[in-house]
Amino acid sequence: MKGVKISARPLYLDMQATSPVDPRVLDAMLPYYIGRYGNPHSRTHVYGWESEQAVETARSQVAELIGASPKEIIFTSGATESNNISVKGVMKFYKEKKRHVITTQTEHKCVLDSCRHLQQEGFDITYLPVGADGLVDLEKLRAAIRPDTGLVSVMAVNNEIGVIQPMEEIGQICKEFKIPFHTDAAQALGKIPVNVDKWNVSLMSLSGHKIYGPKGIGALYMRRRPRIRVEPQMNGGGQERGIRSGTVPTPLVVGMGAACELAAKEMEYDDKRISGLQERLLKGMRSKLDGIVVNGSEERRYAGNVNISFAYVEGESLLMGLKEVAVSSGSACTSASLEPSYVLRALGVDEDMAHTSIRFGIGRFTTEEEIDKAVELTVEQVEKLREMSPLYEMVKEGIDIKSIQWAQH
Repeated sequence: MKGVKISARPLYLDMQATSPVDPRVLDAMLPYYIGRYGNPHSRTHVYGWESEQAVETARSQVAELIGASPKEIIFTSGATESNNISVKGVMKFYKEKKRHVITTQTEHKCVLDSCRHLQQEGFDITYLPVGADGLVDLEKLRAAIRPDTGLVSVMAVNNEIGVIQPMEEIGQICKEFKIPFHTDAAQALGKIPVNVDKWNVSLMSLSGHKIYGPKGIGALYMRRRPRIRVEPQMNGGGQERGIRSGTVPTPLVVGMGAACELAAKEMEYDDKRISGLQERLLKGMRSKLDGIVVNGSEERRYAGNVNISFAYVEGESLLMGLKEVAVSSGSACTSASLEPSYVLRALGVDEDMAHTSIRFGIGRFTTEEEIDKAVELTVEQVEKLREMSPLYEMVKEGIDIKSIQWAQH
């Protein structure tokens, strides 16, 4: 494939990009593809009724996982659509009074691009910087608030570096100033405890395929009290309270509901297991390699996301060498770009270290053998590339590379 010869399928460590569908989720979905294929909006026969009932059950399963009411859940095509509805929808609804949005520099591309879209329409956006640990400074957030601030949007768990923002504290500040708070919780759902009331969020974006559910389905939580209003981004038959028109895809919705129910039952067990595997990965690498740095806070992070920079190694060469391990150098959405990750640059990571970062994603089905193999292959590749690096030679001889004045030819 793509000019690469692989003897077997590589082991999968890219869980932040997407996760495999849990077989139990697939079992729940199959009947709605074959026998129960009614349109959930058909009100005149049993096919429609059974599909509608399945959709409402799934709505309750999603709501249960985040501590919400089923009436506050709207099904969308994924977190990208939910983010667009939240950021653009709220600001366009309240545009007469509110013209300012606060977000962070490390948000997902779809939130940043929605903000850029608003900027072109004359809205003001404040992009808050983050610390070297990837966390937002709460004082800077407080200082950025203006009388016309209409939305604060901060991602719960970062997709590239896995850091967990102080959600309750941010929610508290938003409550104090009576500003709607939106969070992209695609990477948090089912992995860390999520509670809409504890976090005081007005809007929350969710995705099915990050929690062992199907692709092409997501949800948007919209608070009812105090009520948040949005302008729909798409017109149609008025399904999902008119906020997201279009026939609701019953099998996908059922899959997302089943994935949420499983996550509620297995979150604690998954977390223990994944934390153990993360420790195994880091110990294995640190025992054999020097000059490796974990990007983002090591305390406040989701264990399944390990973003590591390897000094004196070129990231693209490392990825090319790791053909037997499916990993990435950042988010899937920006992986085609050769620019170093904007998230790592926002952390203040040096350009050369940002170029050498690899994100290892550990999940429910990752095994100890896979972790050991990944460590072995990564160490082998890093050592091989460092042997070819004149910079590494100089460092071993005790030369401070940063103090060298390189001549321009």
